[in-house]
Amino acid sequence: MSKQSGPERLAGAIGILAACLALTGAPAASADDQQQAEQQEPEEPEISLDAQRVPYDRTIFRPDPSYEDKPYESQRQLDIYGAKYLNITQRPLLELGRELYQYGPFRPAPTWLGEKNLIFNQLLVYGDWRSAIAWNDNGAKEVARIATRLNLDIDYQITATERVHAFLRPLDKGGRFTRYDFGGDVDEGFELELDGNADALFFEGDLGSIWGGLSNEAASFDLPFAAGLIPLLFQNGVWVEDAFTGFAVSVTSLNSPSLDISNMDITFFAGFDKVTTGAVRGDHGADVYGVVAFIEANQGYWELGYGYTNDRSSFGDQSYHNFTASFTRRYGNVLSNSVRVIVNVGQKPGDGRAQTADGFIILVENSLITSKPTTLVPYFNFWAGFDRPQSLARDAGAGGILKNTGILFESDGVTGFPTMDATGFDTHGAAVGLNYLFNLDRQIVLEAAILGVRGSDTDRTAPGNQFGIGMRYQHPISHNTILRFDVMRAWREEAEDLLGVRFEVRIKF
Repeated sequence: MSKQSGPERLAGAIGILAACLALTGAPAASADDQQQAEQQEPEEPEISLDAQRVPYDRTIFRPDPSYEDKPYESQRQLDIYGAKYLNITQRPLLELGRELYQYGPFRPAPTWLGEKNLIFNQLLVYGDWRSAIAWNDNGAKEVARIATRLNLDIDYQITATERVHAFLRPLDKGGRFTRYDFGGDVDEGFELELDGNADALFFEGDLGSIWGGLSNEAASFDLPFAAGLIPLLFQNGVWVEDAFTGFAVSVTSLNSPSLDISNMDITFFAGFDKVTTGAVRGDHGADVYGVVAFIEANQGYWELGYGYTNDRSSFGDQSYHNFTASFTRRYGNVLSNSVRVIVNVGQKPGDGRAQTADGFIILVENSLITSKPTTLVPYFNFWAGFDRPQSLARDAGAGGILKNTGILFESDGVTGFPTMDATGFDTHGAAVGLNYLFNLDRQIVLEAAILGVRGSDTDRTAPGNQFGIGMRYQHPISHNTILRFDVMRAWREEAEDLLGVRFEVRIKF
């Protein structure tokens, strides 16, 4: 048999197909049938009852991007798939049970709590070790110091949503760190500060997941909660940054199309011991009850909160109400802005005692969006405080209410690095700076800040106006070691000036 060419084989196949169609008796479509099919209205597609059809608007579509000025490089396209490699990451100090973020198949998980809530049995110990040398002049005294701080997180993961967590700081106690003072206006020598108490110890989970496991049905709701010595942080720590004995429960993933709310979470919380607040002396003298809402709406997000501080101490009734509200939004490609307000009302100490929580403060945070929006960030923040506004709860080592306003109001939490007055009591001012992250491998922050005072000097902690400049530089030298350098200088009316220079090594594990 002679070999057929390609065109001959194609013609043969077409002939066989035509013969098959003829044998089926299927009539060919006429021109009228084709025209009628083209004019027939398309069937309405089935859609969900919750969905709505919207009119077509071609103005919301943009043309495809043009790459005429970017020549095609085949090797770079291949590298997307073939040039991948493993980055070196720091493993936890201790890993028992299921390892953290490992590759490869996992062993089958136990089902003691139900097939819908699998057991992981994972124990991790991790944290960081910070050591710094500093020369600090806080106006009252000068000190040359080497200090260290160890942060230990102990995490026992039971399921994907349930865990027991503890946080320890064994080398500092009551704001005093293990240190060696070798100069200045203090006695030279070594001080070992040991603390075996937990700074946080709590259980957290999700009642929805727990119920789903016990009932062997997929959970239809989420209700996360925590109980114990729980750390809470709201509004980036401006309103609450403290760990106290109590509980918190959240209602999540709410929405309201009529109010233009795409997502809303509401958290209820209460603290009965170790509540730290500038309004009540000590950390065993107050209860706190509150509710806070996180709302995505108006092309930004809102944070609204209310708290009541109940004074149980013997120093007078300092109970009061605390309200807060903030709104954060990005405006075009120019500005990212947050506006925060904290209001304290209702405190009536009686017996001629002074109020410790009254008035309000307005905080405004701004950052400009540059051509390098992730690495070059100019910022300018300002505030105005009236009387003695307080955060609802704030750990003694967390700094003042102006902590996030700028680096000149933030201490280092190790050596006692000096700061400008961060209370916000009858003061106003601004911090202007530049945050540059290079290629996301280093950071430098340059800042200048000014603070003005108002009212009587008996109602505020800053005796007079202040002006300061500061710089921070951070440089990672390995995947787990960071070097940091800080320097600040502040000039104060009616008080001694401030000076701080420090160098820190931070090792993560």
